[in-house]
Amino acid sequence: MTQEIPEHPSPLPSIARLTVSDLGAALSAGLRDFLRAPAFGLLFSAFYVAGGIVLYLVAASTGQEWWLIPFVVGFPLLAPFAAVGLYEVSRRIEVGDSLIWRQVLGVVFAQKDRQIPSMAMVILLIFMFWVFVAHTIFALFMGLSAMTNITSSPAVLLQGNGPLMLLIGSAIGGAFALAVFSFTLCGLPLLLEREIDFITAIVFSVQSVLANKAVLALWAICIAALLALGMAPLFLGLFVVLPVLGHASWHLYRRITAE
Repeated sequence: MTQEIPEHPSPLPSIARLTVSDLGAALSAGLRDFLRAPAFGLLFSAFYVAGGIVLYLVAASTGQEWWLIPFVVGFPLLAPFAAVGLYEVSRRIEVGDSLIWRQVLGVVFAQKDRQIPSMAMVILLIFMFWVFVAHTIFALFMGLSAMTNITSSPAVLLQGNGPLMLLIGSAIGGAFALAVFSFTLCGLPLLLEREIDFITAIVFSVQSVLANKAVLALWAICIAALLALGMAPLFLGLFVVLPVLGHASWHLYRRITAE
């Protein structure tokens, strides 16, 4: 059984006001869903863990581990991709549907004919632009003369203009991540659940963030902190962090769109 796609656009839900307690409840529900069906979470997060390890090994083999910095800072831009399958798992648990691999993957695969690929393109373009900006920031602050030294001594990043470059680069990377956070927080689950175009989903998601600025700012900080912890031990912590955050995001979306 695959997801049925409505013939006509779906109505938009109303936007509810969140409290800090909603964040705790969403995280608790996310952990519960992960423990209920851990295999799905491990599969969807495996792509990111494997990708992170490959990037690290390639960078380490050339003595240029420092090039991982823009990818690590930009990781939240790509993390929402893992969420689509996790949203479907949480949705099925929520309504009591069976968790059959063929059905869950069938729903994920069916998204190729809907609006999620368009959202994915937006996220990828933002990520690619961030990598370009990160390289530009490095060139502006460090200059071409640093290229010879930095491959043998990453400590050069902590000397001269290095700390300022890291500070400004992280701030700009955070701004990119905040934009994607605002676009996808409700945008992705809305596209999975309802038949609307991706522009409408982005606008609705941004409106949801603006209506709950303080609470969702705390949620964004929580996501960044948990992702940082998950990436620290050679990306292996993402096996747990990504699924829990993915499931939790679905439950937070439910609370935002409570009607």
